[in-house]
Amino acid sequence: MMASKRMVVALAAAAVAGLAQAQNTTPYAKMAPVDQYLMADRKAEIALARSAAPPSISGDAEVMVLGRDGYEVAVQGSNHFVCFVERSWDSAVGDAGFWNPNIRGPNCLNEAAARSWLPIALMKTRLALAGKTEAEIGQAMETAFSEKKLPELEPGALSYMLSKDGYLNDAARHWHPHLMLFVPLAMAKTWGANLAGSPILAGDDVSDRLTIFLIPVAHWSDGTPDEGIGH
Repeated sequence: MMASKRMVVALAAAAVAGLAQAQNTTPYAKMAPVDQYLMADRKAEIALARSAAPPSISGDAEVMVLGRDGYEVAVQGSNHFVCFVERSWDSAVGDAGFWNPNIRGPNCLNEAAARSWLPIALMKTRLALAGKTEAEIGQAMETAFSEKKLPELEPGALSYMLSKDGYLNDAARHWHPHLMLFVPLAMAKTWGANLAGSPILAGDDVSDRLTIFLIPVAHWSDGTPDEGIGH
């Protein structure tokens, strides 16, 4: 995807929450009715969640689906991976698409990410569905971090986002298949990220106290090539 360095950095920064953001053209000033964030077909949500990673991974993963009070386990897993479909509030507080009801981000977390990053996403989801404003969510997260009610990110926390059926924002749609590595706030240059010719993008999410290193890959989870990888 041809983009200025500014656009690349903005994309990576928004992807910190698991959503590859480019540029939102529609304002989403407040939360839409809850039904707009839910998927009526539970089986379809399970299938979409599993599409985040190859079947060799997602086929034995735990799968969570979104209910009116938060995410709930729909399928028990056996390989310590957790797959689910992210919604808009998993993006950084202050992101233009924070309340975009169209967002569906298939995501499959390894064990380290499921233990240490997933609790952040689950808490933000509970707060959003409880009717909290974006500012209130940000404050509640800050308090939880300060009081050490959320775990520290573990080394090796990794996410697969290889679904061609996701909707990551109004501009990028499903963007490109990619991997994400979650680390405590860190300098992007230590990984060579965001530098000319580097395949690694990076961005900080100060509200969630993390940096994500995002690595585009060549194939979707079904094994088909990403035809737009050079564009």
